[in-house]
Amino acid sequence: MAALWLLSCLALLSAAQGCGVPKIQPVISGYTRIVNGEEAVPGSWPWQATLQEKSGWHFCGGSLVSERWVVTAAHCGVTTSNVVVLGEHDRSSSAEKVQKLAVEKVFIHPEWDPVAINNDIALIKLATPAELTDTVSPICLTDVTDEFKSGDLCATSGWGKTRYNAFTTPSKLQQTALPLLSNEKCKESWGSNISDLMICAGAAGASSCMGDSGGPLVCQRDGAWELVGIVSWGSSRCSITTPAVYARVSRLREWAEETMANN
Repeated sequence: MAALWLLSCLALLSAAQGCGVPKIQPVISGYTRIVNGEEAVPGSWPWQATLQEKSGWHFCGGSLVSERWVVTAAHCGVTTSNVVVLGEHDRSSSAEKVQKLAVEKVFIHPEWDPVAINNDIALIKLATPAELTDTVSPICLTDVTDEFKSGDLCATSGWGKTRYNAFTTPSKLQQTALPLLSNEKCKESWGSNISDLMICAGAAGASSCMGDSGGPLVCQRDGAWELVGIVSWGSSRCSITTPAVYARVSRLREWAEETMANN
């Protein structure tokens, strides 16, 4: 009970600090595509990070959760030689005011299981704090008591491939609206591969794809967006009729909060 009380207090604190409320409002036209995606309004997902090699090559997404911390997927394999870029929309543009931040340390969930793909979460501690601006601000971590339900319309964003066999990833940030699925429904596609540490979305004409990994699945409650899932795995062909699978943040938040508090 003490842990639940602490997390509830943290949720209230997050809301008071204005997480999950973009200064530039997103415009989502419904069931369109990342595979079948649409370009996001620049700056409207201000927590979206691109994780890059020093060469500038984008390999995964992430979500800013405070000035010093970014959440991503464990399977992204982030190291201290990588760079976190915030405030970016068009990766082909040099005119944007982006923040390129070094990685101080990476914390991978101690029970990360790359075979079952359970606990697919990692925390990146930034070497210097992000500057919060109109286009850079944190997302709220969903609370253990905030169980979004099957059919709720949520959103995901990223620079992942717009078709599975594309040679390149898009320059401009893509987004799509996706309905959540119950794990029972998701098991119709993925069987026993689905655990309680996962949440599924999609199978309605859109999907996350390679390069979106580690990025956000966000749902809105009481005017604020919450990080509900972390892009984890799915169809090797990025099928738009098969659900994509995300790490379930409500089950992983306690570890995340403790890790950030202790480091």
